[in-house]
Amino acid sequence: MTVKLRTLGAGVLAIAAAQVAFTPAALAQVEITGVETLNDRLDDINEAVADDMARAEDAARFGNPEFRPGLSGSASIGYSGKTGNNESQDISAGVRLRYAQGQFVQTLGAALDFSESNNTATKEDVFAVYDANYYFDQNFYAFALARLQTNGLAETAEDNRRDGFLGFGPGYRLVNTPDMTWRVQAGIGVSYLQNGARESETETGYLAASRFFYKINDNFFVTNDTDVLKSDSALRANNDLGLNVKMTDTISTRVSYLTEYNDSRAIKTDNKLGVSLVFGF
Repeated sequence: MTVKLRTLGAGVLAIAAAQVAFTPAALAQVEITGVETLNDRLDDINEAVADDMARAEDAARFGNPEFRPGLSGSASIGYSGKTGNNESQDISAGVRLRYAQGQFVQTLGAALDFSESNNTATKEDVFAVYDANYYFDQNFYAFALARLQTNGLAETAEDNRRDGFLGFGPGYRLVNTPDMTWRVQAGIGVSYLQNGARESETETGYLAASRFFYKINDNFFVTNDTDVLKSDSALRANNDLGLNVKMTDTISTRVSYLTEYNDSRAIKTDNKLGVSLVFGF
């Protein structure tokens, strides 16, 4: 959960979502010449930048978000197969569902990826997350979270075959104004881990999170998101500091600094600097 990016200019949004395309009539053999490959790569870059900018969005920042009552969502599936010198098949599917009823909002997301090459499986991945929130009022709420990730090809003790987590707890908004919001939540959970050798481990974990937003002016705001998970085996903590700037109607940028701490590792801390820039002309 992160905070919401304030109003971007229409030109910025258009550029962020735009694709660089070539006229098919000018170059019919787009696959051979590489034009289609370049288009796909540009789409990937645009999507990666848009995702990073969207990290500042948070529908629940001020309180119970307004979702369409009842069931809504989307689903997609993709398949590709290749024969000839090499034979391969790839199939991917995803679904996102939301059920909103008054103060209770539930979401379910799942993604499946399966691949094989020359009749040998190369990927069998499943990832699913269930998230539920009940809003007692605009400040106090309760949450439940369940996650399951599987790798059907894991065969060694170093590989994770199943990775599951279930947690729940309360949350509260300490500050809730148009220019500043700050909410915290804490809870207890259980994690399950099974490696490729079918050895499993179950741990009790305690989790805490903080989501902070501060608008300095209409063009500049700061976010800071913190997550902590303490289990029997490790203390893990992430902190993501973001600076979001709308410089003009056509130029916006986000600078983030992510710190990841895990005391079970030899080098306990990893740091990552990210810069995303959207501009049009």
